Amino acid sequence: MIDRLVDAGAPVDRCCRIFGVARQNYYKHKLTPATPRQLRRQWLTGLIREVHVASRGTYGYRRIHAELTLAMSVRVCSRTVSVLMTQAGNYGLPGPTRVKRLHGAATADDLGQPQVSPVAPK
Repeated sequence: MIDRLVDAGAPVDRCCRIFGVARQNYYKHKLTPATPRQLRRQWLTGLIREVHVASRGTYGYRRIHAELTLAMSVRVCSRTVSVLMTQAGNYGLPGPTRVKRLHGAATADDLGQPQVSPVAPK
């Protein structure tokens, strides 16, 4: 955020004071190179977005994980895919609704069938 304001012409000192960040920490963060883990997560986020767009926004983290591991041969944990999708704001469509059956209550399946009680042997 500070970078955007500085690019727009605002002085660094004033931006850091507004956001409560020490100027030295701002420059330290700006000059620190990205770690391999951060680079890999950015790369994975790009792949996840590609697969999500290709699925027209329907795939959730399980299918995207399967697409990455099986089709693209990328080694990644499904939990990592879930976290990266949440951070990027990508969500799949909800799955099929589950039918909750009540024990002892008549259902539509039971109404058309005759009730037959077992016959005891003689």
